[in-house]
Amino acid sequence: MVTHSNITVRQATVLDVDILAPLFDAYRQFYRQPPDPVLARQFLEERIQRSESIVFVALNRERSPIGFTQLFPSFPSSSAARIFVLNDLFVAPSFRRQGAGSQLLGAAANFARSAGAVRLTLSTEVTNLAAQALYSAEGWKRQTDYFVYSLRLDISA
Repeated sequence: MVTHSNITVRQATVLDVDILAPLFDAYRQFYRQPPDPVLARQFLEERIQRSESIVFVALNRERSPIGFTQLFPSFPSSSAARIFVLNDLFVAPSFRRQGAGSQLLGAAANFARSAGAVRLTLSTEVTNLAAQALYSAEGWKRQTDYFVYSLRLDISA
């Protein structure tokens, strides 16, 4: 657990799913997904229960959740080592610019180091300038030597 100023960051457990789900739903809405609190809760609960992701939660001095980050392990062949994909980082709008994002990034980096990972990686929309500024300020480097492609799969077929 890391406490700085009035914000505490700690690793979340399945017992935190109910307090995290509204933040996760808000994060998904930020990326233009329809509100779906049931889906948000179910997704988080499954990832945490199955140990498929690591979630850190930021709490304000009243112990209310104000942000979270979620890491997924990966094992790229090129590095032949563990990395973590920082897939999600969200701080409630009314709590931004108070250090929660920096603390969540720090907790993610400390966890990844302790797990023997050689790298953290993330992606964000090109229009998300606030997040890009935070990442740069925290020492993250924009990758310029790879293009990222994705293929949308129709799972209903």
